[in-house]
Amino acid sequence: MITMNSKLYLDKLHACWLGKNIGGTLGAPFEGSRSCLNLEGFTSKKGEPIPNDDLDLQLIWLAAMEELGPGYLDANALSEYWLDWIPPHCNEYGIAKTNLRLGLLPPMSGEIDNEKWKTSNGAWIRSEIWAGLAPGVVDVAIKYAMADAMVDHGLSEGTYAEVFTVTLQSAAYVEKDIRKLLEIALSKIPTDSMIAKTVRMVMDCYDNGVSYKEAREKVVEFNSALGWFQAPNNLGFVTIGLLYGEGDFRKSVLYAVNCGDDTDCTAATVGATLGIIGGTGAIPQDWKDFIGDGIVTLFINGMYSGRIPKTCTELTERIAALVPAVMKENSIPFSLVEGEGNVCEDTIAEYDKIKAPELFNRSPYSYDITNYHAFNTRVELDKTPRVGSGDERHVTLTFFCNPKVAESRKLQMRLILPESWSVGPYDKTVSLLYAQPAHGLFGTASTSFTVTVGERMEIVNRVYVEVTCPTMPYPVLIPIVMIG
Repeated sequence: MITMNSKLYLDKLHACWLGKNIGGTLGAPFEGSRSCLNLEGFTSKKGEPIPNDDLDLQLIWLAAMEELGPGYLDANALSEYWLDWIPPHCNEYGIAKTNLRLGLLPPMSGEIDNEKWKTSNGAWIRSEIWAGLAPGVVDVAIKYAMADAMVDHGLSEGTYAEVFTVTLQSAAYVEKDIRKLLEIALSKIPTDSMIAKTVRMVMDCYDNGVSYKEAREKVVEFNSALGWFQAPNNLGFVTIGLLYGEGDFRKSVLYAVNCGDDTDCTAATVGATLGIIGGTGAIPQDWKDFIGDGIVTLFINGMYSGRIPKTCTELTERIAALVPAVMKENSIPFSLVEGEGNVCEDTIAEYDKIKAPELFNRSPYSYDITNYHAFNTRVELDKTPRVGSGDERHVTLTFFCNPKVAESRKLQMRLILPESWSVGPYDKTVSLLYAQPAHGLFGTASTSFTVTVGERMEIVNRVYVEVTCPTMPYPVLIPIVMIG
C-alpha cells in the first residue's frame, strides 16, 4: 500500500501549477530567442499570468479525465478532444488534427507528413497533469502521457520527451535528488535517442565544471541539424536549469530561460518540477505575489470555457479528487492520508518496472481500436498508409483480451474492400484464448494478410474487418485506413 500525506501532496501539486505559471509568464516574452539572454526577473504586468498552450492543453485533459474516467481515457479518446476543444492549427497540432480528420489514429496521426514537427516541443510541455494524477507511480503516469504524446508526435523524439518529463515529475513527488530523478527519467527512453544523449551531455558538463553557457553552446551545436523549437535542444536547457540551479528555484528557472529558444516551455517545466520537489515553500515569495493564483487561457475553444478551472487552487483540488479513481483503475493500492510522513519505502522501485524497449516496441504505422468489453485490436501496416494504384500493404491485426473479462472467444472475420481492391488469403477464424501460458501468451492472438490497392481510389480509403462472435451481440468493425 502506498500511503501519501495528503497535505504534502496537495502542497506539491499546487506548487507545480504555480511554478508552471511563473516560468511560462517569465519566459513567454522571449520565446524564440536564438542567443543567450540575461534575464533577472519578470518583464510583464504584475498579477496577470501570460497564457500559453503548455497549461491550456492540460486543462482540456483534466476535463477529459473527469468526463470519461481513467478506464476510457486513451489516445483515441484524447483525439476527439483535440478536434473539439483545441483551435490552434499550427505545426504538429495542425498536422495531427488533419490526419485525425482523415481517419488516421494515434500514433499514426503524429507520424504522417510530420517529419519537421514530430520531434518538437508540443508534448513534453503538458506532462504535469499525468504526474499529478499518478504521484510516485511512474508507470501509470507514463501510460497516460504516452496516449497524450502519440496523437501529435507519433513514436518519435517528441513522445520520448513527454515520457522523460512525466517520469521526472511523477517521481519528484517522492524523490528530491535531481540527479536520481534524471537517471530514472533516462531509463524510460531509448539510450540512443537525441534527448538521452543531450541530457547525458549536460550532466557530463556539470560534473566536469563546464559553465552553463558553455554547456548551452554544446547543446545547440549537438542538435544543430534539428533546428529550433525541438525537444532535444530544449530538454537540454531544462536539464541545465535543474542541475546548474542546484535546487534554487529562482536560479534554476533563470538558467533555463536564459538559454533561449522555447523559453516559456523550458522555464515552465523547470518551475513546475521544482515546485513538485520543494512545495510552495521552495518558490520565492515575491514571485508568488507577482504571479498570483489565477489561470488565463487562450488556446481553448470558448464554448467549453465554463468547464475550465480559473485558479491554480481549483486545478489542484480537481486533480486530487481524481487520484483515487486513477489508482483503482490501474490496480495500485494507494491512499492519501492525514498526519505526518510522505510515502512508504521503495515506491518508485515497485512501480517503476517498464523500460524503454517495451514502451516503444510497436510500428509507427499502427493504431489501436478499442472495444472495452470483448477485446481490443492493434492494426499495424508495414509501410506508410499513403498508397497508389497497385501498391501492396501487409497488415497485421493483434487482438487483446479485456483483462477484466476472463473469457476466450472464437472470432469470425470478413473483409470488406473498396471497389477494385483485393486481399490475399486470410484467416476466417481466430481463436482468442484468455490465457495460453504454454505458448508464453496471455490473452492475445494475431493474424496477417496483404491488401492490394485497386485502380479506383478516394482521398480516404477504408478496408473494414468485420468481426463477429457467438458471445457478442453485435459485430465489431475494424477500419484499415489508407490515404490516396
